[in-house]
Amino acid sequence: MDEVVIVEYDPRWPNMFEEEEARIAEVLSRALVVCIEHIGSTAVSGLAAKPIIDLLVSVHSLVEAKQVAVSPLKELGYAYWLNNPDPQRMFFVKGLPPNSPRTHHIHIIESDSILRERLLFRDYLREHPDEAFRYAQLKRHLAQQFLTDREAYTSGKTEYIQSIMQKVRQEPAS
Repeated sequence: MDEVVIVEYDPRWPNMFEEEEARIAEVLSRALVVCIEHIGSTAVSGLAAKPIIDLLVSVHSLVEAKQVAVSPLKELGYAYWLNNPDPQRMFFVKGLPPNSPRTHHIHIIESDSILRERLLFRDYLREHPDEAFRYAQLKRHLAQQFLTDREAYTSGKTEYIQSIMQKVRQEPAS
């Protein structure tokens, strides 16, 4: 069973990201990859999270990524979600229950506003510990409510994330 479990922040998460970023950079062409970013709750110091490192890989061409990225990432231990209903991204998971726990997710997208939105949300939580605390409380509540339903857990965060993004858009640029 693939349960939603929230744990306290682990100070090893940034290093885990850097190690995986280096592995991915070794197997994917520099001509393909624009950047690799640490996103999600594990990217926010002090924030409780599912213990899964989320990597956002921005590429010049999603069409090209679909042709060249699957095999090398599989060699790194990732499973590719071929039937992903979102045609604007590729999704990979390292570690799949019941054989092993999830440890990493790779989201591959073309460089666009989705990248910017994910980074703005991450950075807002980094700069506003009070909001990060509220987000952690929400995630704990949703994890208890939807222990075995990842989709419902994720959907339950939507309204909160949208409210934060509204605040971000209203803040003056620094």
